[in-house]
Amino acid sequence: MSQHTMVTRFAPSPTGELHLGNARTALFNWLLAHRHGGRFLLRIEDTDAERSKPAFTAQLMADLRWLGLGWDGEVVAQSARGGVYREALAKLESVGRVYPCYCSPLEIEVSRKSQLAAGRPPRYAGTCRHLDPAQRAARLAEGRQPTLRFRVPDSGYVEFRDLVHGERRFACADIGDFIVQRADGSAAFFFSNVVDDALTGVTTVLRGEDHLSNTPRQLLIAKELGLVPPVYGHLSLITAADGSPLSKRAGAKSLRELRETGYLPVALANHLFRLGHSTDLNDLRDLEALAQAFDPAHLVRSPARFDPVQLAMWQKQAVHALGLAQALEWMSAYLPTGLDHQCARDFVAAIQPNVVLPGEVAHWASVVFGELPLPDADTAAKLATAAQVFSAAAEALRQHGTDWKALTTQVRERTGRKGPELFKPLRLALTGLDHGPEIAPLLALMGAARALQRLERLS
Repeated sequence: MSQHTMVTRFAPSPTGELHLGNARTALFNWLLAHRHGGRFLLRIEDTDAERSKPAFTAQLMADLRWLGLGWDGEVVAQSARGGVYREALAKLESVGRVYPCYCSPLEIEVSRKSQLAAGRPPRYAGTCRHLDPAQRAARLAEGRQPTLRFRVPDSGYVEFRDLVHGERRFACADIGDFIVQRADGSAAFFFSNVVDDALTGVTTVLRGEDHLSNTPRQLLIAKELGLVPPVYGHLSLITAADGSPLSKRAGAKSLRELRETGYLPVALANHLFRLGHSTDLNDLRDLEALAQAFDPAHLVRSPARFDPVQLAMWQKQAVHALGLAQALEWMSAYLPTGLDHQCARDFVAAIQPNVVLPGEVAHWASVVFGELPLPDADTAAKLATAAQVFSAAAEALRQHGTDWKALTTQVRERTGRKGPELFKPLRLALTGLDHGPEIAPLLALMGAARALQRLERLS
């Protein structure tokens, strides 16, 4: 592989379903790799054995495939790379860069609260940094299982250029020694993450800005191990439309839920593309076109607001762009049983311009093939003023069947009505609605008998 090849990655932890923030991270890394003719890798960060579940791994892989984000090469699972991490940790241990820490979670929390109360930033207090062999043995005798902490230099700075936030500078004195190996012997995120990035040739990582403070720790690890770290870019967080944190409580759905609701992947990709990434593209584009338009220089620092209304707009465009066969397949689970193939095609073609989600198909099936409910008082009042129209339309149906042009021509000649005064009451009488798909194909689908029944009860 050329040293100039762009290599990005997506490295989720399989501890839950893929949400919109992670989906956008995956999308942006995929777009960046494809813009530069590079590679996009998938790594499963499952070293947290207690919370990581194989079912979540399978689900997130299915979600990525649905979104169109295929990956290059084999999927790397961190749970299978324990030997790699032990070797790297041994190298750090041999040069005195790590040490065992016997502090309990409770002791760490007490120390943290004490520092905050004193107005100081919370960091590890160095309690176990200078323990001698006898003190370590005593703690082991108490049954304490140690973690391993990285010994951060007492002075100096870690400096790097972030693709989104620009030049960043962190004082080592403010970082504090951090855990690189958990008490159960598994590698911690700070450690395994940067080791795997370097060893798999990852050149660029786009990730959430909540990881920005992790970067100096990972650069310290890479430097000590002689590894080349990736260039980082930290993406603004996604919030709800009102600016509150995006969550299920705020109406956010997982990718699985969006897929099962009927959202099309191209619609979601187009919406995510514009969350935290400025662009002058105003129309629906496929993934390859989005890749050519993706530019890290256009990533913005301000929070990106997820707006369901905007997603619905992209969904509507995506549905309109479907070919008839694609639309038929997309709506198939919601079509009435017993429709022959041609009738199903005609029905889908008729309603496609007015459908955003496939769950709406049942409504239009009821309008076309079912029984209309009795009109409410307001609708009944509107219908009462057009009894002459319905009587003339019923007569035209008996003569011309479902020929909409012939029907409306005859009604216009007999009543003198035209334009909205003619078409609005007919639509309302035939469908129960004052809006919707074109009437001509709906009339042909509902049939003369059903249409006549609906008109006669009003004339």
